Amino acid sequence: MSIIICTIFLFLLNVSSAFAFTFPKPSLARQLSESETSNATNSCSATGNPIDDCWRCDQNWKDNRKNLADCAVGFGRDSTGGRDGEYYTVTDSGDDDPLNPSPGTLRYAATQEQPLWIIFDRDMVIKLKEDVLVKSYKTIDGRGNNVQIAYGPCLTLYKVSNVIINNIYIHDCVPAARSLGGGYSDGDGISIFESRDIWIDHCTLEKCYDGLIDAVSGSTDITISNNYMLNHNEVMLLGHSDEFTGDRDMRVTIAFNYFGQGLVQRMPRCRHGNFHIVNNIYREWEMYAIGGSANPTIFSQGNVFIASDNQFTKEVTKRENAEGDDGWMEWNWKSEGDEMINGAFFTPSGNEDSPSYAKMSSMVARPASLLEITHPSVGVLSCQNDQPC
Repeated sequence: MSIIICTIFLFLLNVSSAFAFTFPKPSLARQLSESETSNATNSCSATGNPIDDCWRCDQNWKDNRKNLADCAVGFGRDSTGGRDGEYYTVTDSGDDDPLNPSPGTLRYAATQEQPLWIIFDRDMVIKLKEDVLVKSYKTIDGRGNNVQIAYGPCLTLYKVSNVIINNIYIHDCVPAARSLGGGYSDGDGISIFESRDIWIDHCTLEKCYDGLIDAVSGSTDITISNNYMLNHNEVMLLGHSDEFTGDRDMRVTIAFNYFGQGLVQRMPRCRHGNFHIVNNIYREWEMYAIGGSANPTIFSQGNVFIASDNQFTKEVTKRENAEGDDGWMEWNWKSEGDEMINGAFFTPSGNEDSPSYAKMSSMVARPASLLEITHPSVGVLSCQNDQPC
């Protein structure tokens, strides 16, 4: 037992050290020493993370940015983002006129009709007046700079396809009225409505008014990977409502993420669809980790669940159903190869051998034990030009 506790302790120290360098805030970004920066990069040996192994060892990644589009896994793997378009460099962090955005701003680039691969010319904090409604075939690529979207409304994907969001720190998002078409944004970090072929990778998200990432209203073919999420209550909502059956075809892969300190619930909360939750690390949730209603299919595979010392929050799972209704026992929820630490437990249900699991296996899982000896590199990356990232 003492050996196990020691191993877990060292593992958590490694994770904390990794986050110290992959999660720079503005006041720290310019203070990182050369030795600290080198700790944020891979040694460029295979990590077993197919996304990172695909591109991060290329010291010319800056000139080969679009190769990232070939590295996705899971249900969102077909997203091309702005691969087939030109590069567009954001040079202006402002957002003075949402109806007539100035060239050089993120809003101007993200709302163009043609495919674009959007990059940034320097570190910047972008405070939006309204949420940006990102158009189809866009990549928002923050690699190489400390790019934050914060302290205002954030990003919305509405009736679009083929969007990639990579290496952006999204935090303190709030609701706001929209000038065009009326209504309000929800205050999510990233809101996905009626959209498909979406990939969100290596972002850090925290402290938003509503969800960090929500996908609803018939959205599907989504991968959420390598993100660091922390300090938030309702983390991810996948599925509009119990009554909205249009989400039955939703397919989402949640892979290689770190659900860190200060998270309460919804990692994710699922309705109706099919959810492959694979090779993530969950640390000390305050209510539950994975929940759902309306008969979603959930395949939890190769994850590490580290419960807190609170005896009332050991269970990973939570079902939302009418009081006295035991229909949830027929829902297909399965845990395979997960590591349960400090009393964590997963309550399975349904048919363990259901063909639905084969149908929704979106990628190959690594053994959860490997996550305990190789600390993850998650969230925003401190990529340096002409070096492996």
